[in-house]
Amino acid sequence: MKFLLNNKLIEHLESFFEISELNRFHENYGASRIFDDPIIGVARGDDPIFQEFKKVVGPEHLTPLELWLKEGQREIEASKLRVVSIVFPYVNKIRNESIKIKITSELVVPAEIYAVGRNYAIPFKKAVCRELIDFFHKNGYMTIAGMLSEFVSTIVAQKIYSNWSERHIAFAAGLGTFSLHEGLITEVGCNIRLASVLTNAPLNMTKRENDDPYGNCLFYAEGTCRKCEERCPANAINENGHDKDKCREYLRRVAKINIDRIGSILKPHRRRVDWRLRHPSYPVGCAFCQFGVPCMDKNPMKRNI
Repeated sequence: MKFLLNNKLIEHLESFFEISELNRFHENYGASRIFDDPIIGVARGDDPIFQEFKKVVGPEHLTPLELWLKEGQREIEASKLRVVSIVFPYVNKIRNESIKIKITSELVVPAEIYAVGRNYAIPFKKAVCRELIDFFHKNGYMTIAGMLSEFVSTIVAQKIYSNWSERHIAFAAGLGTFSLHEGLITEVGCNIRLASVLTNAPLNMTKRENDDPYGNCLFYAEGTCRKCEERCPANAINENGHDKDKCREYLRRVAKINIDRIGSILKPHRRRVDWRLRHPSYPVGCAFCQFGVPCMDKNPMKRNI
């Protein structure tokens, strides 16, 4: 039953990725797919790692059971919950255009096609979450999604973090490990987006192949690479990691340029910061540190296995 349900889930997701109009570029960019087929991972709701996230992410980070109950779902043993993490791999069309842009000391703007893909990713991810809620409901199970919850927010304190970190959820579900640039390196690389849902469906868990949180990163594993540092035009990455403040400031500057260029076709997004809904914005991203690097579209440590 568990394997059957897992298979039905991935088949349903692959079909939705194929047919959804939200997984399409604007006609100015060919109206082709933004994301290739998804990958999923499943973690158990009582996995001790979720308690660890209160230490490594922030004290407000929710466990699966905490989010479940906040959403008004009926009492349940944490062991009966499943956390489904979904990897959304960008198509090579985005990567090929983004690699072409030369990094200089001047203000470098991401490729328009990436900016559109990054912007359109948000409504598509929400649509995928709603589709999974409907899928599980039709199969007799309850489901909620972190990115649709009013109880999930970006928190701005001494550091910036989410109280439901999709990257950490994906790590718990065995989908990848972290990198020098703080992205998650999966089997299809770091140039991805992520989403997750919680369900009481009896899905089969995926194994975490690597409990080392940085096991897929060449820098942390071997002391080599640092290509993401070279690729970052904001000088926000060094051997000590990723400076979020420098990164955000650069994002703000390049966003203005890209929004001026293509704002008429972008989609607005409202996000919660410190649990308050912000005014609509038009996120377009940067991600130079994810293009033209060994972990862009694969796990670079696989060659050593």
